Order: sequence, then structure tokens, then C-alpha cells
Amino acid sequence: MAFAALMAVATVVSVLLVREVLLAGLDDRIDAALVQESRELERLAARGIDPETGEPFGDRVRNVLEVFLERNVPARNEAFLTFVGGEPYERSRNVLPYRLDEDQALVERWSSITETDAGDVETPGGTVRYLAMPIIANGEVKGVFVAAVFQDLEAEEIEPAVRAAALVGVAALLIGSMLAFLLARRIIKPVQAVEATARTISESDLSRRIDVSGDDEIAHLADTFNDLLERLERAFTAQRAFVDDAGHELRTPITIIRGQLELLSEDPEQRRRAIELVTGELDRMNRMVNDLLVLAKAQQPELLELDLVDVGSLTREVAEKGAMLGDRRWRVDVVADGGLVGDRQRLAQALIELMKNAVDHTEADDEIAIGSEISGGLARFWVRDTGAGIPAEMQERIFERFSRVGPRGPEGAGLGLPIVRAIAEAHGGQVRVESEVGRGTTFTFEIPVDQDPPVAP
Repeated sequence: MAFAALMAVATVVSVLLVREVLLAGLDDRIDAALVQESRELERLAARGIDPETGEPFGDRVRNVLEVFLERNVPARNEAFLTFVGGEPYERSRNVLPYRLDEDQALVERWSSITETDAGDVETPGGTVRYLAMPIIANGEVKGVFVAAVFQDLEAEEIEPAVRAAALVGVAALLIGSMLAFLLARRIIKPVQAVEATARTISESDLSRRIDVSGDDEIAHLADTFNDLLERLERAFTAQRAFVDDAGHELRTPITIIRGQLELLSEDPEQRRRAIELVTGELDRMNRMVNDLLVLAKAQQPELLELDLVDVGSLTREVAEKGAMLGDRRWRVDVVADGGLVGDRQRLAQALIELMKNAVDHTEADDEIAIGSEISGGLARFWVRDTGAGIPAEMQERIFERFSRVGPRGPEGAGLGLPIVRAIAEAHGGQVRVESEVGRGTTFTFEIPVDQDPPVAP
């Protein structure tokens, strides 16, 4: 209804605008025609040759007016009048609704002018737009020429165009309203299906989907809504698993702390050992919470503070810190020469996590190496070891939260490798693992050297 009313108002306004534009153009055309007639008469009087004598007209005004009227035919709604000696002289012969040369008031007004006069007058035949010009010879007014146009008759000629515009507008209104009604019905039906499906969705059940048919915008909307439900279902499933795993991981240190506090004795040595144990568990919980915060911010722009990072300097710095993680045969394979745009602290955190993971899965006589290179617009870091290796069927699971494969260090919570992957993906890169049981493991951390500006989700 509102659409039809809006279209009706637009149609009326359009027709009125068309009429006003045509009327404005009509006035301009009339004025231009009147001025053109006066200029042609001026040229004839000034430079014309009298066909009877073969000489310039001079002060023979009657001859000028006769020749002009013979040579110039007025338009359909236009009239030419001439005056000589204060009396009407010759006029154009076309039939018009009113004889202007018989209107005494107009005759007195036009026959006595001494300067060019233009304007509108009301007559029984309608509004007349005129231009009256005196003809001067030897410094005296010898005659008057008047070009007049019946403006109402000219205006009537634009009415068919206005009516045509109105008919087109009404047709467009009817057709547009009908199409809008049909389209609205077509749109509302699938939208109602989306609404009905949305009402059936709950936190515990995201399995409902919208039946999609066709290939129009509504079908695309339904596809998008289904994709959204799919992502939400995966997110809620992951969230529930994450909450369950986190609850399980945090429950253990809380239980240990509670047990130690409940059994706390007055013996100073036992109190000291209990406090050390409780402090260690609290530190482990603190590290776990910090790791969870990193993973929670993994999809947010504020995870990274981008700056220019020297890849070689970062590699050497991490290698020095890694050597303090455990008694292993440490080495640096190769160091890249160049820089990248990234978060130096997060990159160092990821590489140290990989080195800690290598220490947890190697023995004292095993080798752990780190290296870096830049090629093809990518910066690659790797950490390799000669430890026990990872079975092929377990290699995909190691990047899942709270996942444990093989022996672990006493403080491992299964969050290190997920953090590494989150940092790599936040930089637009990836982390890969290549491993063979009994022959060691290599983790490759690969990111582009240039980063796009972070975009808020």
C-alpha cells in the first residue's frame, strides 16, 4: 500500500514537472521567435533592396513592411501587425481567434510607441505575448512593427505531451503496483520460512535448515542463513567441547590445592612443601588461563601488534632462549636475511612453544634445530628434532585444544600447539607438521612477509 501511494505521488509530481518544464521552454521559444522576427525586419530595413526600384529602401517604410510581410510567413499561432502614421497598415493574413488590429486599446498602445516594447496582454482570444518595434528613418519614427503570439494556443499544443506523460505514469503505477504485490508475496513466503525456522532453533538444537529452491536472491538468502546455522552449530559444538575440556583441566589443580589446604599441618617443613605445591599449581592455572585468553582472542584484530621484524634477529634470539629450555643438542640450521611485517612477541611466543614441544618429546641426547628462510613472499621458520616422532593418524589432532599425544611435560595442558596455529593464522599463514615414528618431527611455521591491515569482525 505504501509503495503504491509513493508511486502515485511520484507520478503526479512527475507529470507536473513535465508540464512546468514544457511551459518554461514554450516561453523561451516564443521570445526567441519574436526577437528573430524583429531582427529580420531590422536587417531588411537597413540593408535590403527595394525590388521596385532596385535601390535601398531609405525612408520608404511602407515598402519595407510590404516586402517583409510578403517574404515572411508567421507561425500558426503568430500574427504580424504594422502601423504607419499612427494607423493600422498591413497585417498577416492567417486566421486567428481575435483581430488584434481591431482592438482600439491595442492600436492606440502600439501605434504610438517610440521605443521597443515587449510583454503580455489579455484579450478575448487569450493571453498574447508581443514584441513591438518602432521603425526609425532619418531620426523619426516612420512606422511600427508588432509580432504577437497567442500564448494560450501555443500552450494547448503541449497538452498532448502532458497527457501522454500522465498516461505513461498511470500505466507504470498500475503495472508497478501489481508487480510489487506479486514480488512481495514471493519474497514474504520464504522470509516467513526463515522466520519459522529461526523460531525453532534453540541453544541445544541447531540442526534445522531451510529448504532452498530456485536461484534468486531469496534462495541466496536462505543459503546464507543455512551456512550461518552450520557455522553456529560448529561453533557451539566446539564451545561445549572447549568448556568441558577446560573444566576438566582446571578441576585437577583445584582439587590438588583443596586437598593440600585441607591436610595442611602445623609442621613447618610440611607447610613449606604444601605451599610450594599449591604455588606451582596456581602458576600452572595462571599459564593455562593466559593460554586460553590467547586462543579466545585468536580471531580478533587486537591479537597482533604489527611492526617490521628482522627475521634473522628473531631466529637468533629464539634460538638463544630455546637453549635454556632443556639439556639437548641445540643448533641453528640457517638464518634468513630480510624482514617481515608481523608481531615480534607473538612470533617469538609461537617458536618457543614449538621448541618447548620438542623438548617435551625428546631425550637428552636428541638434537633440536631451528632455522628460517624467506622466499616467494613467505617467511618460513622451522623447529625440527630427532625425537620419537608422531604417528600419522595423530598428526592432525595435535593442533586441537587440550590434545595430548605421547609423553608430556609435567606442565603441559595441550594448548601450546593450538596457540602456535592461532598465531600463524592471525598472520595469514599456517603451521605444518612432518613426522615419522622413530625418526623425529619437523614443524614449519609459514607466514607472508606483508600483512593486510587488521579488520574488525
